[in-house]
Amino acid sequence: MSKRSPDRSAVDFWFDPLCPWAWLSSRWILEVETVRPVDITFHLMSLSMLNEDRDISEEYRTLLAPGRGMGRVVMAAQVGHGDSVVPGLYTELGRRIHHEKRDRDKAMVAEALAAVALPADLIEAWDDESWDAKVRDSHEAGIGLVGLDVGTPVIRVADTAFFGPVVTPAPVGEVAGKLWDGVLLVASTPGFYELKRTRDEGPRFDVGAAPLHDRAA
Repeated sequence: MSKRSPDRSAVDFWFDPLCPWAWLSSRWILEVETVRPVDITFHLMSLSMLNEDRDISEEYRTLLAPGRGMGRVVMAAQVGHGDSVVPGLYTELGRRIHHEKRDRDKAMVAEALAAVALPADLIEAWDDESWDAKVRDSHEAGIGLVGLDVGTPVIRVADTAFFGPVVTPAPVGEVAGKLWDGVLLVASTPGFYELKRTRDEGPRFDVGAAPLHDRAA
């Protein structure tokens, strides 16, 4: 097994496939990997689990519901075939969900499995609640780094963990790298917790890094 160069940093990225902002951040972090010495490992978190005991609207709860089955399938793929299959599967799911606006159902997930040559029978995990414990373990590993007041994505590098960034469109090239540098700078500053402003634009998937990284390699 090859060892990571000491000049490269391990980055962990927690995502829920349903979240459009996590999708944009994931396309950004893949772009960062092309301009900074980082190696990314993708992990599941679950907005459904995060919100299961919260007072949220029925509309939002219904929107999150397919994430349960989807998360089980992704976890079954990861356990059965290794961490390396997750980014490609996430990419195929995200393209269908966010770019193509497909129904978030078993048929769509089965297509995504086929697109990355994963076994078709992994779709059986959709209805298998026994996978929930492993999804929850992954979810809690991420959310435990940053607390319950945030969502997805969560990123960890070395001893620094943070939620976000929330950005649209996902930056490209050295602009992506500079955002990474800045995020690391503020997130690693002792006592720093938050920068925020009101969003006046929705997620953009047609420009920036999103269309560059919307298909599995």
